[in-house]
Amino acid sequence: MAVGVFDLFSIGIGPSSSHTVGPMRAAAVFAEELKASGDLDKVASLRVDLYGSLAATGHGHGTMTAILLGLEGFHPELILPEEVEGRLATIAETGILQLAGAVSLPYGVKDMVLRPLTILPRHTNGMTFTVSDADGEVLHSATFFSVGGGFIVREGEEEAALKELDESKKELPLPFRTAAELLGRCQSKGLSIGEIMFVNERASRTEEEIREGLLHIYSVMEGCVEVSLKRVGLLPGGLKVRRRAPDWHERLMKEDKDRDPKYWQEWVNLIALAVNEENASGGRVVTAPTNGAAGIIPAVLYYALHFAPGMDKATQADRDDVVVKFLLTAAAVGVLYKEQASISGAEVGCQGEVGSASSMAAAGLAEVMGGTPQQVENAAEIAMEHNLGLTCDPIGGLVQIPCIERNAIAAAKAINAAKMALWGDGSHRVSLDEVIVTMRETGKDMSSKYKETAMGGLAVNVVEC
Repeated sequence: MAVGVFDLFSIGIGPSSSHTVGPMRAAAVFAEELKASGDLDKVASLRVDLYGSLAATGHGHGTMTAILLGLEGFHPELILPEEVEGRLATIAETGILQLAGAVSLPYGVKDMVLRPLTILPRHTNGMTFTVSDADGEVLHSATFFSVGGGFIVREGEEEAALKELDESKKELPLPFRTAAELLGRCQSKGLSIGEIMFVNERASRTEEEIREGLLHIYSVMEGCVEVSLKRVGLLPGGLKVRRRAPDWHERLMKEDKDRDPKYWQEWVNLIALAVNEENASGGRVVTAPTNGAAGIIPAVLYYALHFAPGMDKATQADRDDVVVKFLLTAAAVGVLYKEQASISGAEVGCQGEVGSASSMAAAGLAEVMGGTPQQVENAAEIAMEHNLGLTCDPIGGLVQIPCIERNAIAAAKAINAAKMALWGDGSHRVSLDEVIVTMRETGKDMSSKYKETAMGGLAVNVVEC
C-alpha cells in the first residue's frame, strides 16, 4: 500500500522502531503464517538468526526480547508496557516460549544466533526465523528486513512490494513522490500540502476516521509525556543516565506559571526529553517517523499549540484543527523521505531519523503558522540541510546518549527552520528534493561504523560504566 499518515505515525513500544518494533512485527507475522499453515503442532525446534546491526546492537535496543514477544503473537501497536514486563518475566523465569501463543518451546534470548559481521544484501537489519519438526525437517522459514520506522520487508518480495506500492499509488487522487510533484499538485489544485495529504488519505478512510485517528495519535503522544513526568531515577540499561524530565517539569511549573513566551524553548526541550526518556524505558510511544526520533514532532507540535501566534485565544476545536493539519503536513514530507531515501539509522545514519523528523516537524509548524506550500517546503529543506551527515552512534547500543538530547536540539532546529522560511517568500536556492537525495547519497558514503553498529563515534570513545 502507498505510504500514508498512519504508517509514518504508528503506536508502538520503545526503544527503537527499526530494532524493536520492526523485529516484533516480523516475528508476529512469522508466527501467524505458521499458525495458518497447519504445521504449528508439528514444531519441535526454533532458530532465530540476527544479522548486521540487529545483532551488533540488539541487546541495547531490546531486539531479542521484542522478537520473543512477537513469536508469542504480540503486535507492537497493541501490546501494553505492563504486558511486556509480565510476559518477559515469565519467559525468563520458565525458559519457555509460547510460540504463536499455543506451542511451548524451551527458548530464550540466549538461544538466538547473532551474526553482527554478516550483512544480508537487502539491508543491514536482517533476521531469519526457522522452525523444524522432531526429525529436523524444516517446516517453515522466512527472512525479514526491518527497514526503519517499524516497516518490514520480506526477502524475495522486494520487487513485488515495490510493484504493489506503485499500483496502490495509482489509486490515490493526488499521488506524489517528489517535493516538486507535491508543489505542482498544490499549485494546480489550489491546496496546501496538508490538504493534498488529506485528499489522498480519504481514498482509504472517511474524514471522520482520519481526524479521529490523528487526534488519537496526539493523545498517545500526550500520554507518553504524562507517564514520563511521573517516572524518577535512572534509565534502564546500565549507563546510569538520570531522568531529567520530572525535575525540569517541576522547575518550569514554579518559574513559568503563566506560560511566558520567553520559556518556549525550555518547554520544547522538556517535551522532547520526556518522550525520549519514556522511549528509552521501553514505554508506549508514537513512531514519528521512528522511535529514536519520537520526541521531535510532539515537542514542535506542543510549541504550535502553546506558543504560536493566536493560540492563547484558540478554542479546543481550533487546537484539534492544528493537530490534524500539522500531522498531515508532516506526513506528506515523511512520504518524500520514505520514497526517495530512508528513515533507517542503520541504513543512512541518524540524519535519516532525527533529520527526517526535524524536517517533517518544520513543515508541519510552517503550515499551521500560515505558510504557503513553497514556504513549507523551504522549512523542511532548511531543517534537513542542517542535519546532513548526522551519525548514529548510541553508547552501549542504547537509545539514550546522544539520542535523547539530540531530539531536543532537532526540535529547536525545526522551529527555527520554520521561522526562517516564514520570513522569506518561499524562493530558495536549494530544493527539498536535492537535500533528500543528498541525504541518501551521504548515507551510502557513510562508514558502517557510524550507522547503528556500536563500532564508531561515541559508542567506542565513551566508557559505558
